[in-house]
Amino acid sequence: MNIDIDQLTEDELVELNHRVVERLKFLESMHTHKEMMQFNPGEQVSFEPPGRGKQIGTLVKFNKKTVTVITESGQKWNVSPHLLRKVKNVTSKNKKAGNVVNLPHKK
Repeated sequence: MNIDIDQLTEDELVELNHRVVERLKFLESMHTHKEMMQFNPGEQVSFEPPGRGKQIGTLVKFNKKTVTVITESGQKWNVSPHLLRKVKNVTSKNKKAGNVVNLPHKK
């Protein structure tokens, strides 16, 4: 695509700039929304914040650009959805596969 902007006035360039910025914001919003829809509230997720270890928690809320996660230690984090990973529930997996794990009972 070849767009000639050399003939546009300053006012037209400013208007074009505003329209481009708004369009980019809209596309970013749509991309974030699509990433969020891969998760559900109540789902176990993990993420790795810079300088800290892997955090595991429960997704509790969708925000405009982030999701709120409450970690196992009770911390509240607002995390970009592209940083999240689903946590597989081993117990559910074993039940689906028909595997039963018997643990010894203490008396």
